[in-house]
Amino acid sequence: MSELKNDRYLRALLKQPVDKTPIWIMRQAGRYLPEYRQVREKAGDFMTLCTTPELACEVTLQPLRRYDLDASIIFSDILTIPDAMGLGLHFVTGEGPKFHKTVRSAADVANLSVPDMEDSLGYVMDAIRLTRREIDGKVPLIGFSGSPWTLACYMVEGSSSKDFAKIKAMMFDTPDVMHDLLSVLAKSVTAYLNAQIAAGAQALMLFDTWGGALSGPNYREFSLAYMQQIISGLTKENDGRRVPVTMFTKGGGQWLSHMAEVGADAL
Repeated sequence: MSELKNDRYLRALLKQPVDKTPIWIMRQAGRYLPEYRQVREKAGDFMTLCTTPELACEVTLQPLRRYDLDASIIFSDILTIPDAMGLGLHFVTGEGPKFHKTVRSAADVANLSVPDMEDSLGYVMDAIRLTRREIDGKVPLIGFSGSPWTLACYMVEGSSSKDFAKIKAMMFDTPDVMHDLLSVLAKSVTAYLNAQIAAGAQALMLFDTWGGALSGPNYREFSLAYMQQIISGLTKENDGRRVPVTMFTKGGGQWLSHMAEVGADAL
């Protein structure tokens, strides 16, 4: 692997001095780039774009050709794990992600297992390996995953939701089933992120997009506890460097003190 020419982002995450605040864009490849739209059109659909390493690499690199950024994030989707679990992820224009199968019962949860990372999710690792080669040490590459709670929201609801009624019913009516689901997801996310590190990701992000839909005690029990479990199970170093992890709960500003205690390098 090439030597890293700009490690400003990694140093900032490790609370080391930097000459200026590092900048990266969460939606690094996206609708704002005409060259992204061209590749997206060529792919035909979003899942083909995600699962074709050469295309995922291309759209990961596009913003770096235009802007002087300090990091790049691999192009993928947070719902790769439930898709690898056999739920059938697809995207409906104007409606976003949907699953052909949902998880609503103890029997549904019992049918789930941790996916094979180099088999059913190998396209993500291939995209990371290819991107690390092409990025040639210019900036670090960030890998990521959705949090167990956020993945569970989509798996139970079957799509995005305004009120999360189905998953909240499961949480209150059958908390043991909810914990079983979150447990298999936490094991899967840990394995997934460690596989990304092994493939070459130099920093990680854990996106808890729907944690803010919970109340404080429920957030700590059903979301934060599982993110803590993941963070404690991550590979801490690779290529002679620390691999920092950033945790993000959308709408979670009121729980910063609790979030600061779970071992992430940054929020």
